Amino acid sequence: MPLEVHVVTPEREVWSGQATMVIARGVEGEVGILSGHAPLLIRLAVGALRIRQDGTQDSAVVDGGFLHVTSQEGATRVDVLASRAEMASDIDVRAAEYRVEEMRRRLEQRDDAEVRAELAKAIARVQLAR
Repeated sequence: MPLEVHVVTPEREVWSGQATMVIARGVEGEVGILSGHAPLLIRLAVGALRIRQDGTQDSAVVDGGFLHVTSQEGATRVDVLASRAEMASDIDVRAAEYRVEEMRRRLEQRDDAEVRAELAKAIARVQLAR
C-alpha cells in the first residue's frame, strides 16, 4: 500500500501524492519511511527530501521543519511541515550558486551563525539541483 505524502510550508503545499518511500534528513541522521511505519515525529535538518514512486524519484530541499508519520488501518501518511521547501526542478541553480558565494563573502567579513545557516541552505539547493 502506498504512502500518502504532503510537503507543505506556511505559504503553500509544495508537493502531494502517493509514494512508495520517503527519505528525509533529520537533525540526528537520515530516516526512511515505508508503508506501515510506526508513528514518528522528527525535527528536520536542512537538506534533501527524496520521494520515491514506482521507479521514479522526486526531490526537494527543505530548510528545517518537522516530519510526521501516522499509520491507521493500513494507511500511512507522511506530512513534511517545512519552514521553506523547494522542488529540485524549481531551483534556479545560478541564483543558488550566487547565494553561496554571497554568503561565503559575508562569512569572511564576520563569522555569524545566521550567515552560516543561510550558506548551508544555499549549498543544499546547489547540490540537489545538479
